[in-house]
Amino acid sequence: MATETGALDTFPKFLLHNAKKFGERPAMRHKDFGIWQTWTWSEMHEEIRNFSVGLKALGLKRGDKVAVVGSNRPRLYWSFCAVQAIGGVPIPVYADAVAEEMVYVLQHAEVRFAIVQDQEQVDKLLSIKDDLPALETIVYDWERGLGDYEEDFLHNFGEVQAEGKKQLAQSGAEADWIAGINEGKGSDLSVMLYTSGTTGKPKGVMLSYDNLVVSSQNANKFDNFDETDEIIAYLPLAWVGDHIFSYGQSMTAGYCVCCPESPDTVTENRREIAPTYFFAPPRVFEGLLTEIMVRMEDAGNLKKKMFHYFLDVAKQTGERILNGESTSFMERLKYKIGEFLVYGPLKNRLGMTRMKVGYTAGEAIGPEIFKFYRSLGLNLKQLYGQTEASVYITAQPDGEISADTVGTPSPDVEIDIADNGEVLYRSPGVFMGYYKNEEATKETKTEEGWVHTGDAGFLDSNGHLRIIDRAKDVGKLNNGSMFPPKYIENKLKFFPNIKEAVAIGDGRDYVAVMLNIDLQPVANWAERNNIAYASYQELANHPMVYDMMAEHVDQVNLDLASEERVAGAQIKRFLVLHKELDADDGELTRTMKVRRTLINERYELLIEALYDGSEEKFVETEVVFEDGRKGKISATVKIRDAEVHEALHRSGAMKEAAQ
Repeated sequence: MATETGALDTFPKFLLHNAKKFGERPAMRHKDFGIWQTWTWSEMHEEIRNFSVGLKALGLKRGDKVAVVGSNRPRLYWSFCAVQAIGGVPIPVYADAVAEEMVYVLQHAEVRFAIVQDQEQVDKLLSIKDDLPALETIVYDWERGLGDYEEDFLHNFGEVQAEGKKQLAQSGAEADWIAGINEGKGSDLSVMLYTSGTTGKPKGVMLSYDNLVVSSQNANKFDNFDETDEIIAYLPLAWVGDHIFSYGQSMTAGYCVCCPESPDTVTENRREIAPTYFFAPPRVFEGLLTEIMVRMEDAGNLKKKMFHYFLDVAKQTGERILNGESTSFMERLKYKIGEFLVYGPLKNRLGMTRMKVGYTAGEAIGPEIFKFYRSLGLNLKQLYGQTEASVYITAQPDGEISADTVGTPSPDVEIDIADNGEVLYRSPGVFMGYYKNEEATKETKTEEGWVHTGDAGFLDSNGHLRIIDRAKDVGKLNNGSMFPPKYIENKLKFFPNIKEAVAIGDGRDYVAVMLNIDLQPVANWAERNNIAYASYQELANHPMVYDMMAEHVDQVNLDLASEERVAGAQIKRFLVLHKELDADDGELTRTMKVRRTLINERYELLIEALYDGSEEKFVETEVVFEDGRKGKISATVKIRDAEVHEALHRSGAMKEAAQ
């Protein structure tokens, strides 16, 4: 078999290298029709090669942009490498994006080819194809429901592979394919990943192979990942984290990527695989813990007592044992018994039995939630990253773990704090620029290579980075008090009953918040308390639910009162929204970040009611249903006052940040 020549500076070159070095080791798994199927590196090389040559036969050329749309399936990951081997540029798109959302990205990127998962994605593209003059060819993975489609630009993935295999039977075809791979350079554009568009139109972040390969190799070295590790791929393909964890790091380390049967079976499939490397945003860890606690409420008294007893043991001892700190014989003995009776079965249930490293990022994670997982002996850590950095800016080294920091600068990363508190960084992973947006590139990246994160933070005395809030979102109340909305919102979301929170206060007399309940734990609580309800709206508006929310708000106010810099930002009024904030309604990005501007406009009547003394307000809100239809939800939303506590003047993180 022909192999790569020269430096390993592109992912197609790594594919050739891995097929030779790790030939019979597993490269990818996928659970399909209830059975785990495995491809070795040699087999995956063959699958990618056949598809790549088939794409070339369809007319794909160097420099062409190729949309990849779908969930985590082997063929879609193979598409990245197959396209890159020809010199094309893959552009993953969020699978749950509606057709209208996809138009801008596909137009802006001038996409010629699209490789999609199934009929749903094909139908989306067909519905907007008139708006996409550059789109010439669509290749689909799953053919179910597409048998009667007659468009000549539609092609089945397997048929494209078959054409590639036919081409490879001809003399010189494989050599030409290898030669094309070896033409690639580290400085070439590897992928374009579009930002979530929190503050406007999404921007196409151009990342080179040098950006991604170096960042992936540094990450593997930092946490000692190699070909023996396994990861479960369940995060959106269009998110930079998945592109690094499930593609870049796998290619450079040689470890196995496992794709779940469907998005709904991730937890079950993770339990079967027990990956050694696992990443999840805080909401996933929060959701898993909520599910555990909800299930334990239905357990017998003996099991419940044993569970809580050994959780207390873990809280006292677990993290110290994990960190290698000194513990007594009796502490270790109790913990070992707890491992046998509680922690081991619990980790098995979570699918984390073999997890040697877990990461969380994207939002602040509640300290109690973070410590819970670490107390079980799970090496859960935090990192801080951005698409423009090829993910890694900071990460927590083993033995230096804290719930309120995001770690030290990652390998080869420099960090600086601007005079206004904004975090700046410089690294080999820094993006090439925004596609067709030189102005935004200059605003974000300086001539010296420093990138503006837009986040306010500081380095503590141990060299660990602490993030306060988005720099542009930190405002002031009319009395001059600092108003950090994200800081307040994250404190509220530490409670498992609160799924989302939006804080308002900049330029106003006091802070008010709009809350979303988390239906699963609140519904379970309602059932245990014999509370009848017919809908989310009715449950959210229930007086006892408001009492529960009032307790949470009061606890947050007590916490804020103890931090001198934010004591003036305590919550004075709150309401519980009659509907969940939803990405389909444009209220959240596809990465579940709040779109503040849109929410301020959509809920203007409720916001004004929070400040005019109203005790309730009738509101009508437009929603988008799963089938694309639009409708309206109306409700009379109650508004409550909260107690504001006297400032305790204890110096905290916010005071340190100001120094």
